[in-house]
Amino acid sequence: MEKKFMTGNEAIAEAAIQAGCQHFFGYPITPQSEIPEYMSKRLPEIGGIYLQAESEVAAINMLFGAAGAGVRVMTSSSSPGISLMQEGISYIAGAQLPCVIVNIMRGGPGLGGIQPSQSDYFQATKGGGHGDYHMLVLAPHTVQEAVSLTMEAFDLADTYRNPVMILGDGYMGQMMEPVEFYKTSSPNLPPKDWALTGAKGRSANLVKSLYLDPEALEKHNLEINRKIQKMRKDEVRVENYQTDDAEVIIAAYGTVARICKTAIKVLRDKGIKAGMIRPITVFPFPYNDFEKLADKMRKFLVVEMSLGQMIEDVKLGLCGKAQISFYGRTGGMVPSYDEIVTETEKLVKEVG
Repeated sequence: MEKKFMTGNEAIAEAAIQAGCQHFFGYPITPQSEIPEYMSKRLPEIGGIYLQAESEVAAINMLFGAAGAGVRVMTSSSSPGISLMQEGISYIAGAQLPCVIVNIMRGGPGLGGIQPSQSDYFQATKGGGHGDYHMLVLAPHTVQEAVSLTMEAFDLADTYRNPVMILGDGYMGQMMEPVEFYKTSSPNLPPKDWALTGAKGRSANLVKSLYLDPEALEKHNLEINRKIQKMRKDEVRVENYQTDDAEVIIAAYGTVARICKTAIKVLRDKGIKAGMIRPITVFPFPYNDFEKLADKMRKFLVVEMSLGQMIEDVKLGLCGKAQISFYGRTGGMVPSYDEIVTETEKLVKEVG
């Protein structure tokens, strides 16, 4: 199949269309504005609907409506915009509706800056909005992987009737790489017999997240939690990179992981056997995979474009079995491979 040279943002948008998404509601914000721009051109060509909302709050509620009608729908934004969407995301999760949300992260807190960051990890993986829910969160580290995970995200959303997030950053959104779009056959997805399609010839459906009876709400929350536990059991995705003979393990996700791969090559050329574990799903997090590595390795370096957020999940996964160091850059600063090499060398030289 012919490859296309595309930015990460454009590739994510086209991947959504290839996955059957014909409805997009969003609002421009750097560094993800190329996604709505691309959708505004492509969706009318295929008979789809593109609508630029008056705000991110409006966009997420439009998403709620379209998802309730049973169509495949997506929105995208960047950090402050995703913050504005949190109440709507909680409503969507509470109403058990499938949709895909893309966050191309920028520096924060507040308006921060437009450069890449990974400081939205807590927001994405710990719920973000109010209530007992989680999104399934996929973190690609190349543009090609962003394509495949975006297409897969729509199937996962339909399977679990739950919002799925693609968690990228400004670096990935703007970089250009050759990508391929594969025609995929969807698995046996559950029927959308819950959708609001006009109630012709059947009893009316009701989509809601309001349960005033506490017993009814508890029952509803437990039903949502059963889906989350199934995600934890069946949907964990992780890459182990050169870990078989490693003496030190780097833990990273997203864009930082690709920089770490270069650092690992340099380290091995220097005689230091370094490897990497990369969560592809940051929710559900691959705790078991980290614990298995900790049974063999005792030194881990966590690298993030933040002041340390994923490190908390790494600590839970390692169960106190290993020494953990951290290196992070923040505010839109991207760690270089030589910085990672230096930090790894420090960890290897430490006694213990």
